[in-house]
This record gives sequence, structure tokens and C-alpha cells, in this order.
Amino acid sequence: MKLADYNGFCASLPAATHVVQWGGAHVWKVGGKVFAIGAQDGDGQVLVTFKCSEMAYDILKEQPGCRPAPYLASRGMKWIQRQTSQSMDDAALKDYLGESHRLVVLKLTRETRGNLGL
Repeated sequence: MKLADYNGFCASLPAATHVVQWGGAHVWKVGGKVFAIGAQDGDGQVLVTFKCSEMAYDILKEQPGCRPAPYLASRGMKWIQRQTSQSMDDAALKDYLGESHRLVVLKLTRETRGNLGL
């Protein structure tokens, strides 16, 4: 996945906002909470980090091309980083990004969801 594709997909999700921070990472948030982090590698591919369910985390952390997300997973959070498309193609990645967005929205307060129209 290229950076433009990643940013374009995340931008299509409801109430998503974008910021570049942490040394050039493209961070996507909903209600001020992060749901995706993308960083370009030397080959122009994007390493994508996203939140997932406990079951998905347990499966994905064992798949080639995926790993527990640096910094986040070591703190007990269920975040995965897709490094290559070896076991997760771009279509599946988009599904996981959509699910990450949904999981973060569920944790927002009722008031915040209402203010965002979610």
C-alpha cells in the first residue's frame, strides 16, 4: 500500500482527522483518539499500525509480515503493525483499518460520538 492510498482510505472513514507527528508518521484519529498510524519505509511502502480485537491480535501477531506494534503492544494494547502484504493484502488491511476505527469509536463517550455525528 502506498501512502496516498492509506491516507485516502482513512480520510473516507466518518469523522476521521489527520495529523503528521512522531517524526513524520501519518496519524489518523477519531474523536481525538488514534486508530491508525502509517509510516513510509525506504522502499515507499507504508508500515501500518492499527488497533484490533484480542482474537485478531492473537492470530495476526503470528502471521508473516505482521507483528505486535512497537511501543503500543509492549504496553498491553492490542495493536498490530503490518509491515508487508505477505499474509494481509491491501483489501484486508482496509477491513482492519475500518474495524480499528469502529473499536475506537466504541470507546468514545456518548457525548463525543453525538458531537461527531457517530
